[in-house]
Amino acid sequence: MDIQRWIARREADWQEFDQLLAKAEKRGLRSLQPREIQHLASLYRTVSADLARARTQQVGQLLTQQLQTLVSRGYAQVYQGSRRQEWQAVTAFYRWGLPALVQQCSGAIALATGLLVGAGIVAWWLAWRDPSFLELVVPPTLIAQVRDRQELWTGSIVGIEPFASSQIMTNNLQVAFTAVAGGMTAGLLTTYILILNGVMIGAIAALVGQNNLAYPFWAFVFPHSSLELPAIFLAGGAGLLLAKAILFPGQYRRHDALKFYGQQAAQLMYGVVPLLVIAGVIEGFFSPNPNVPNVFKYIVGTSLFVLLVAYLSRKIPPEKRPPN
Repeated sequence: MDIQRWIARREADWQEFDQLLAKAEKRGLRSLQPREIQHLASLYRTVSADLARARTQQVGQLLTQQLQTLVSRGYAQVYQGSRRQEWQAVTAFYRWGLPALVQQCSGAIALATGLLVGAGIVAWWLAWRDPSFLELVVPPTLIAQVRDRQELWTGSIVGIEPFASSQIMTNNLQVAFTAVAGGMTAGLLTTYILILNGVMIGAIAALVGQNNLAYPFWAFVFPHSSLELPAIFLAGGAGLLLAKAILFPGQYRRHDALKFYGQQAAQLMYGVVPLLVIAGVIEGFFSPNPNVPNVFKYIVGTSLFVLLVAYLSRKIPPEKRPPN
């Protein structure tokens, strides 16, 4: 290979690549026009091939180092630049997209919340008045522990926090994803899961209230449930969106409705998963900790819930809202 002729033929591309890289490094990849970005990617592949040839043909250490520098800079812009854009998209979603989506889907989420909370209130009232109903819902061993020994079961987590936390996360995530998938049963399974969880919470609330253990019980529940229950509401709302697509597609064809509402349901789950992971950590390590005063647990739980509501209900600029 005639090295000098090869360098003369390829040098213009190297200079152009260097100029595009300098512009992207100074102003960001978004400062380039779409055709410039495409050309940058094309030149990156070409210069990478030139570097490989320079190494095999031994064109000189200085030129090889210069090409290596160009390729390294190109990699940072072509690949790591796209990764930065991906992270920027993730940040934008959690900053604006998720609150906007929750507000857009507020009807389905409110219905899911009403099903669980309503079932809980009814179950609490029935369990308070009728011990036989309580025995139908709550395991006998749990009733005996609370009623006969006057103690809660929450202390069993102490000493096995990592294992308990992972088990709690797994169980809650399974419930959430089942609630979403239940939308494909026209919402029957989603409704069942919401009502079942509400009945369990209401019945246990009656049990601890009747035995004067409500204060320590709710101190345990408040910190993690401030995130866990809203996450279940969101998951239930996602499942009901799928049910809406099947039962009431409206102006859409059923296939198109499933595609549209399915996308919303999937995006809601991007908010559910982090909430349940954080709630699992809190329930495993913080909520059962006997060294933390109960009053502080109430404060933490209330503060987390207020912050979550403030975040999800924040005012969204019109340009940040998803299309209807």
